[in-house]
Amino acid sequence: MYPAVKQKKILVIDDERDLCDILLYNLNADGHAATACHSSEEAMKLDIASFDLLLLDVMLPGMSGFELAEQLKADRLTAAIPIIFLTAKDKEEDTLKGFGIGADDYITKPFSTREVLARVKAVLSRSRTEEATKKLVYKGLTIDQRQKSVTVDGTTAELTKTEYELLRLLMTNRGRVLSRQELIERMWPGDVVVTHRAVDVNITRIRKKIGPYSSCIVSRQGFGYLFEG
Repeated sequence: MYPAVKQKKILVIDDERDLCDILLYNLNADGHAATACHSSEEAMKLDIASFDLLLLDVMLPGMSGFELAEQLKADRLTAAIPIIFLTAKDKEEDTLKGFGIGADDYITKPFSTREVLARVKAVLSRSRTEEATKKLVYKGLTIDQRQKSVTVDGTTAELTKTEYELLRLLMTNRGRVLSRQELIERMWPGDVVVTHRAVDVNITRIRKKIGPYSSCIVSRQGFGYLFEG
């Protein structure tokens, strides 16, 4: 059973509200799930780790886009989120600073929505390729995403596809609690009826198969599960 393909969540952070409205309309029309806020401080109140990409204005009131990006790149939970800077500053040193922080792209205002959509598509595609080929490692527990395999201290663990995808999802979001409902929505097609109990059963099976690392999958009563370590 293959997980459903979900919309990519995109957060637009820009103090120009009219521009945000235009970007939201076009991003959503292009099949994404886009949200906007108008300052770094407002963005930091959100669960930024849940987004797949940020469109971040450099010149924001209060904390600048550069400063916010530096904080996000220094945090393990948000460091891997792709960032596309949006800015009216087109000097070479500004561009170099953006890429030095870890930006994936840099779009100078004014721009066309077609250009933004094309850049977003390219960055998301590149991010998916990189994510799909890298290994997820915690001590002796390794997920090889290219081989679709799991090893425990060098020994292959025989996980079903659902178990593999569930463990991969937890390790990818390491340190973040995922609710049972969120796990269901990201793991199973929308036309399949799945109960919270199904999640619990698969978690129990995974714990048995990863042996010494079973305690890393932690249950938060009333909230969900996380991979801790």
